[in-house]
Amino acid sequence: MSDNTIIKPEKDFSDTLLEEMPKIDELAKTDLQAAVERLLALEKQTRQAADLASTEKLLIKLVNLFKDAGDWKAMNEHIQILSKKHGQLKQAITAMVQETIKFLDDVPDLATKIETIENIRVVTEGKIFVEVERARVTRTLAKIKEEQGDIAAAADLMCDLQVETYGSMDNREKTEFILEQVQLCVLRDDFTQALILSRKISTNYFDNDDVEDLKLRYYELMIKISLHDDKYLDVCKHYRAVYDTASVQEDETKWKEALRNVVYFILLSPYDNEQSDLIHRIAKEPRLEQMVVESQLIKNFTKVELMRWPLTAEAYGPILRATPVFNVSDPKGETRWDDFRKRVIEHNIRVIAKYYTRIHTSRLRDLLDLSDQETETYLARLITQGTIYARINRPEKIVTFDAPKDANDVLNEWSSNISGLLGLVETLGHLINQTASA
Repeated sequence: MSDNTIIKPEKDFSDTLLEEMPKIDELAKTDLQAAVERLLALEKQTRQAADLASTEKLLIKLVNLFKDAGDWKAMNEHIQILSKKHGQLKQAITAMVQETIKFLDDVPDLATKIETIENIRVVTEGKIFVEVERARVTRTLAKIKEEQGDIAAAADLMCDLQVETYGSMDNREKTEFILEQVQLCVLRDDFTQALILSRKISTNYFDNDDVEDLKLRYYELMIKISLHDDKYLDVCKHYRAVYDTASVQEDETKWKEALRNVVYFILLSPYDNEQSDLIHRIAKEPRLEQMVVESQLIKNFTKVELMRWPLTAEAYGPILRATPVFNVSDPKGETRWDDFRKRVIEHNIRVIAKYYTRIHTSRLRDLLDLSDQETETYLARLITQGTIYARINRPEKIVTFDAPKDANDVLNEWSSNISGLLGLVETLGHLINQTASA
């Protein structure tokens, strides 16, 4: 049977409640216990008769009586008892729990508030029809733990919730819950769990302009996770998503900051097909021309020209080292500056591989501004990664960039050359005939 199924009552107690409620209110002013007993007697009758509307009113009235009297302990005890009554209607339990949640901000002290929340969590445990209410009070409890500095307890509470499976919770609230789960995992340095939880959110949801705040919050967390693992290409993509947000585009300070980080992290990313494609697309960004340093850096990396490291460090070092990405006082900033130097050297090796078929190691060393050992180390790394083809002849101290060709390659090249030659001969014959005719 569905939780939303309407049960036809055997008897309607509406008229009885209209008559009894004022009497219970009056009795509660002088004798709360007697009022509660009278109300419980009515609740038993309405529950056994499956009168949902009347049962809900009585349960709501009960928690209100205890709340007005300030007897939170008794209220919690009765909530537990009533939720376990035989034949208790699910909708009635839901109404009672929802009414109790409304009072949480009126609890006189923090200890009582935590006790009330824990009681609601016990009552709602394992009950699908109150899973959303359980999630909301758990979120409140987690915030209390976080404010108390107990991040681990807050994270454990939140991460136990599988809100993505809650059909009765709207997408925005689900996303907010998951983002809080991710944030708590980041705060306790559990980046692996944070990444797993973040994958529960579909980025397609952020195409809606109404959730821009959640989008920016999501990518802020994803940037922290990716930075922790030094995944520069992912960081670049996240900043690009931030840059493409409408509210960021409208704020010059924000879009410049986002675009600046897009440039820095694409330059820090190791070279591959995806990185090469993305850096060329970023280079075509119209607004990049308004940022002189970043624009020039992108051009340097997309041109097939050498970037001598000493000159690059001298020209851009003071500017880059003043940014949060390459901050001198931050160990991560120092690491990124070293990675930037590696990207410059790797770019130079790729450029040399395009212009040279064979080169002496001493000449290569001079072009790269490295020692012999560093030159061989960087060269070997790019060869291993498959970025370039090269062979090092140590006795002769010569590096060969020209890959050997098999018989098919030689034949194809010869065929191509012959076709080109015949084409030129045909063109030449055509021009001679034109000249003779003239």
